[in-house]
Amino acid sequence: MRNKSVYKTAYLGVFLALALVFSYVESLIPFYFGVPGVKLGLTNIVVVLMLYCVGAKEAFVVSVVRIVLAGFLFGNLFSIIYSLAGGLLSFLAMTVLRRTEKFGVVPVSICGGVFHNIGQLALAALIVENYHIFYYMPVLLAAGIVTGFLIGIAAGECILRIGGRIK
Repeated sequence: MRNKSVYKTAYLGVFLALALVFSYVESLIPFYFGVPGVKLGLTNIVVVLMLYCVGAKEAFVVSVVRIVLAGFLFGNLFSIIYSLAGGLLSFLAMTVLRRTEKFGVVPVSICGGVFHNIGQLALAALIVENYHIFYYMPVLLAAGIVTGFLIGIAAGECILRIGGRIK
């Protein structure tokens, strides 16, 4: 019988590869609503799936490594910084909601979408040293709710299809 850590490492590699594929696909989709920062958040499917099926530590590692690699492959230093700000705040919020066990996949995903936008907007306000950037907040919150809802449904369906916990 093989060591469980070998299987866990393989799962992490597969999830990281899937997240990078989603990052690439998302970079190809012309999705623009006139407000910088609005994206579909396809890679959040992988993060939510991992939170529910693998564990928070593993999901965190895949999320951070994906942000850095996708930034180098499809973006630039600023995209890495902004994605890390949004991704880390989003991950923290989703993990807290997930641990309460009072919320399902869709509300956790919505929370992730909203907090990702809040994290990026807060960092942008610090960088440009102008609070007027928060005028984007209503549009970004609405976008986070809509995309988080759609990503939550997709992640929930994936969780149902793979049967819950991956070991």
